[in-house]
Amino acid sequence: VIFLVLLQNTTSRLPVMSGKRAHTSSTDGEQQQPAQVSAAGSGASRRPGWDLKGKVSDMENKVQNYQGKIKSANQENEYLKDSITKAQKHKTQLAIQTSALGRCQDHLKESQELAGNLEETVAHQREELHLGEMERRKLHNAIQELKGNIRVFCRVRPLLTGNQSDVLHIQLPAHDNKALTLAKMEESHTGRTADTQKSYNFSFDRVFGPRAVQREVFEEISLLVQSALDGYNVCCFAYGQTGSGKTFTMEGSDLEELWGVIPRAVQQIFKSAKALRAQGWQYTFTASFVEIYNETLRDLLYTGKPNKRPEHEIRKISSNEITVTNLTYQKVNNEDEVHNLIMLANQNRSTARTGMNDHSSRSHSVFQLDIEGQNSDRDTKCKSTLCLVDLAGSERVQKSQSQGDRFKEMTAINSSLTNLGIVIAALANKDSFVPYRNSKLTYLLQNCLGGNSKTLMFVNISPEEESFSESLNSLRFASKVNDCVIGTASANRK
Repeated sequence: VIFLVLLQNTTSRLPVMSGKRAHTSSTDGEQQQPAQVSAAGSGASRRPGWDLKGKVSDMENKVQNYQGKIKSANQENEYLKDSITKAQKHKTQLAIQTSALGRCQDHLKESQELAGNLEETVAHQREELHLGEMERRKLHNAIQELKGNIRVFCRVRPLLTGNQSDVLHIQLPAHDNKALTLAKMEESHTGRTADTQKSYNFSFDRVFGPRAVQREVFEEISLLVQSALDGYNVCCFAYGQTGSGKTFTMEGSDLEELWGVIPRAVQQIFKSAKALRAQGWQYTFTASFVEIYNETLRDLLYTGKPNKRPEHEIRKISSNEITVTNLTYQKVNNEDEVHNLIMLANQNRSTARTGMNDHSSRSHSVFQLDIEGQNSDRDTKCKSTLCLVDLAGSERVQKSQSQGDRFKEMTAINSSLTNLGIVIAALANKDSFVPYRNSKLTYLLQNCLGGNSKTLMFVNISPEEESFSESLNSLRFASKVNDCVIGTASANRK
């Protein structure tokens, strides 16, 4: 009876406690917990009152569930701690980077200010460099004018065999590199007096003896070649009898140390043009190579069929510009391209054997390099022509023993050289009319001879005594050229 009473009291109290808990939870405002508790209560109410072990098991399950949640919360807490630590490190790194960025910005600002100052300095130095270049050109031109716009150099070829001291009829004073004397013993016409020595004295801008090398010769005219880049027309030609060394002086040999005026001039032109790029100058070059053979023009750069060679005419297209119709005008970018053109021209040039030379040039060759320069920064342009001429041999017909075609060639050569002398004499006398059109040579060289240019003549003479009369004629012609005074050359600038 007592057991039944206790069991009844126990079962009667359990629902009341469950309901109280539900009521208390609901007053606290928790909406989900009452349902859970009610479910638990309903689960517990389904257990018999005496099933204390089951209740303990339920409680243990709840404890394990809460322990799992605590473990998960602890893991999440550790992850958050690690994240916070990493964030703090990242924050520290960002602070360092921000500081470094600030220093970089300061340094960049200083660099920009320095760059601005340097740009101003560079602009100022460019202006000074340009003014210096203009002053150099002015002084350079003044020096060339003082030396004369027509200058004459004499070069004595060395003996091909024998001792150079055997050349007794050509006297070169040791203390004067501008004088030369031709001396010859003349027999007495009456026979009553001893033989006398006849001397012919000449003076030129420079005289080169037999021992002069190619480099030494070119150094004297290098300043003249430089004028071509400054906008002045420049002409250099070699005159003399066959075999006196004209072609060697102008063209030289394949070895660089034996290069003549033409390859050395081309080398200097391209080297100087490259140096002037730093001052804003850009140059373009156009080469041509023409031969005057029997008063007929031939294109030495022609590569087509021989029987289809076009005819050429000299035309004056403006007051200071002459062109040749159907002529090859080849754009060149470096000296190697020019050297290849020179080799092609040498293969096409007319040569023949005469009594003076086994391989004599029977024509005048004229190499022209048209130069156009532009300085965009200064809005300045210049245009000029470098003209380098190898004239045919000037010997007399009797001396060269020319016959047939050779006689016709010699007649044409001597005629053109004679007209060259007439033109130079007319310029020296300041005649109102200068007969440039009397020959193709003088017509083609009109701009080079007519005043607005700087002209250099090489007179080449042979050292052999049997060439005395020819050397004398060449030196007399050169003296006439040396006495010629033409107007002041002006640069072709815009």
